[in-house]
Amino acid sequence: MTEPVMSELEFLVEILSKHPTESLKRISESEGVGYYRLKRLYDKYYGQYVQVNAMYRIEKIGLKSYIAFLSVPRSELRSVAAQIHKNPFMVDQIAMFGFKNGINSILHIPKDQVKYIDEMLSRYSEDYEYYEITRYPPKKKKEFGEWRYSYDYAVLMDILKWDARTPLKEISQMLGKTRPTIRYMINKLKEDGVLRGFIATIDMDAHDRGVLGITSRLDEAVLERFKDYEIVVGVLDGNKYLLEWFFNSKEDLGTRLFEFSSYVEKVAIEYSDLLMDFNKTPRFRRFSQMIKEDGSGYRSIVEV
Repeated sequence: MTEPVMSELEFLVEILSKHPTESLKRISESEGVGYYRLKRLYDKYYGQYVQVNAMYRIEKIGLKSYIAFLSVPRSELRSVAAQIHKNPFMVDQIAMFGFKNGINSILHIPKDQVKYIDEMLSRYSEDYEYYEITRYPPKKKKEFGEWRYSYDYAVLMDILKWDARTPLKEISQMLGKTRPTIRYMINKLKEDGVLRGFIATIDMDAHDRGVLGITSRLDEAVLERFKDYEIVVGVLDGNKYLLEWFFNSKEDLGTRLFEFSSYVEKVAIEYSDLLMDFNKTPRFRRFSQMIKEDGSGYRSIVEV
């Protein structure tokens, strides 16, 4: 396959960001872009390099976000990753080496099951640490809701999370419901504040390395220093900060690590390519694995 043209990818992402779920014909008419040109780019890139996904406010359905760091022997890394991959409450996993040698994972935990996190994580490692994580800068205290929907909503959320441009006809066949009903369900999620919207992104695995650090004091200089780079800042347990700096393995890792470590108290290197196949395996059943089939609430995080 020929190498993708970045200008074409960026053009397609820009168009789909403005019209994430509309048909190509309607987008063509709205933007004054030739339909056949648009379709050629769409067929060339969508699904492999470009994707549109749903974004959710998980606190609205009673889920809290955590990040966990687990010590895992190198020889057991993939076998433990395979076990974690079966757990829908552990969202993704990245190999890491530093203050913990093993795996870090984002957790989405029902608010009334937070007390079971230790029991859940101890299945995968005897040595771990975890923190509740929120976005930076800190916002007002979140109010956590409940799961108040039928099981079909969990399936719908999975479909939209995996590919928000899945045709209504296909979704209606998957759920055994009419297209007007599917539209109603999507609008219901929007009105309730669960569905934030949709995002178009380029996925080219450009960043297969990262430096991750934890600090009890956030030096604002670090944000200014790395403002032109792929850097993520999170707030841990309300009084610590997580910094992640993403880059390509072709870049000088030693220099990156040395420079970044001066801003944090704990540091580790992330190797996203080592477990990439697990994260790329379709997670078409995340919310639908979390939710009981009668729609009455979440399954137990220690019984999945």
